[in-house]
Amino acid sequence: MDMPVSRSAGSAVADAARLLLPLLEQGCPIDADGLREAMTGAFQGADSAGIWNWKTAYDETEATAVLFLRRFGSAMSARAASAAAMLALFATFERLLDPRVEAAIAADTHDSGLETLRADSFSVLARQTIHVHPETGARTDLLTIRERRRTEPVTLGHTLSFRTYRDAMFVHNAQSGRAAVRIPAPVLITDGGDIQKRVRLIRPMDTQTLSLDMFIASYWEQIDAARFAPLREAELAQLDEFVETTVHMVTGLLLPIWKRLPSESTRVYRLQTDEGERIIGRRVSPAWAATASVTGGVTLSGPDARRALLEGAMVIHLAERMRLRRVRVMGNHRIELTGFTEAMRERLRVYGLFTEIISWTLRFFVPVDEAGGAVLDRLFETWPVERVAEREAA
Repeated sequence: MDMPVSRSAGSAVADAARLLLPLLEQGCPIDADGLREAMTGAFQGADSAGIWNWKTAYDETEATAVLFLRRFGSAMSARAASAAAMLALFATFERLLDPRVEAAIAADTHDSGLETLRADSFSVLARQTIHVHPETGARTDLLTIRERRRTEPVTLGHTLSFRTYRDAMFVHNAQSGRAAVRIPAPVLITDGGDIQKRVRLIRPMDTQTLSLDMFIASYWEQIDAARFAPLREAELAQLDEFVETTVHMVTGLLLPIWKRLPSESTRVYRLQTDEGERIIGRRVSPAWAATASVTGGVTLSGPDARRALLEGAMVIHLAERMRLRRVRVMGNHRIELTGFTEAMRERLRVYGLFTEIISWTLRFFVPVDEAGGAVLDRLFETWPVERVAEREAA
């Protein structure tokens, strides 16, 4: 967690607890918006920039509860006519903190048996039966669902607040034209025991962490705030109002194929589509969805493949014995293509892959940003996907 050097995480949590205490004193519940405002003020930065996370925020509500009981515990005990009345007071206090659970659900960190997916829009794009029970005829369906969420970028005001950090600077990429704020990132200890200094670049919709050496060797250059502000405003103006992603869910009769489903998470989710259809099932990765077809065909789009590869959950096998997988280079994740021949090199460069010579070996990588999806689409047109394997089995 990155914070101004003059403040510790403990003191920031204590400050946030003191900011929230008046809400409980006035009998007001602590909702997600109030919790975010207190944390942002205490930590001097937003969660979207990685300054704090929601697990720390939930811990902070416990600190608020402790402060409340310290201040009013004796008075509550004195006014309670009986133990039952005291329990009633605690029940009221618990009700005021119930919104904390709602905030956990919104942050996808609350683990309950059934969780609700929320977005501005859900619509079913495809429905495929992948299993039919031989006796009852009950079906198991694989649904491809389009999820639409409103864009929530890091605002210019939040971005400018990072200049209070030690060694913070506004930077501009001479090649891409993008602007970012550079702040220190936690150091990385390599397998050899060396300490690698790193920096974090904060952009409107994402953050990127890279080694200090890689940053110095890149096209990023320092600029002043007067030049940075219009560049950032221009980027914000170009953002779409909504972001669309694809969700894959297995619904219907799940028990017969439960062991075939991914073992990383057994959560069951529910959602409601724009047409009013209520869906309950297990969420699966694009890798699993691509190999679940009863016909054996593998269909995987470039953007879905990019996201799944960056998650590190799968290896994609292409025609002519090539493979795509996530690797770690200089402390950062990349998508590497292996198995190519010398005759393929020029075509791969034309498709948008970039090269780097590491330990005297030429290696090809797919861009990890949004452009990587289009690069993978072009790659799949020439060398189709033959199969997708879970990384553990690859």
